[in-house]
Amino acid sequence: MKLYVMNGAGNRFAIFDARGSRFRMSPDMAVKTGARGGPLGDKGADQIIVLHDPLPGSDAQIFMDIWNNDGGHVDACGNASRCAAWLLMRESGGDNALIQTAIGVLHATRKGELSIAVDMGKPRLGWEDIPLSEAMHTHHIDVKVGPIDNPVLSNPGAVNMGNPHCVFFVDDVMATDIERLGPMLEFYPLFPQQANIGFAQIIADDHIRLRVWERGAGLTLACGTGACAAVVAGVRQHRLSRLCRVDVDGGRLDIHWRGSDDHVIMTGPIELEHEGEMPL
Repeated sequence: MKLYVMNGAGNRFAIFDARGSRFRMSPDMAVKTGARGGPLGDKGADQIIVLHDPLPGSDAQIFMDIWNNDGGHVDACGNASRCAAWLLMRESGGDNALIQTAIGVLHATRKGELSIAVDMGKPRLGWEDIPLSEAMHTHHIDVKVGPIDNPVLSNPGAVNMGNPHCVFFVDDVMATDIERLGPMLEFYPLFPQQANIGFAQIIADDHIRLRVWERGAGLTLACGTGACAAVVAGVRQHRLSRLCRVDVDGGRLDIHWRGSDDHVIMTGPIELEHEGEMPL
């Protein structure tokens, strides 16, 4: 079985090519594979990806199974989709790829030798779609940190990009104690399935600096669905334009929330760090 170690703007993945086999990932195996200092070295992996044959009747080339490094099974990962798409394009020699996930089929396009765009579909914005534990408008949700009359953080937006996101807009993202706030907010009672917590600093109406505490993975160098969610949340709060540059710890992503069809397009770099084989 082929094993690839790749990253998308720093978001690091172990990608197993299990097509044609009966291999299935398990929570324990995902934890051991992704562990810092484990088989992938000091960096470990943020997510573990398994490429399976597509389900019957699908036009997609693969089905992508996604695991966090805490053993949790999730439905979406934008940067992993871009990495998997690049592998498929290298294999086919083409400039397009169709990837089946638990949330549907994603279309990816080559934008450069090591740059891939993926159509992440429409954001889900209803409170029950995030999901939240109680009904409310999601352009601002009732989550505060600190004193009620003078909170440190407040008025985040909630967006589902295949997984739940809560996005706070802050004055200085590097001065925000994400490693303390992230775990607390990830398990906030309003999020029955936990949530990815984004912290976005607005540089201009088309440019933000973003860091994301990912549920089940912690603070990562990039989060593709988090970048999409931050731009959607910013547009809904009249802070950002629909075409936005997002600087993350590992590089740059470009997000376009198209007005024509409501789809979110994410474009960014990928890197192949290692490829090898391992016995099934």
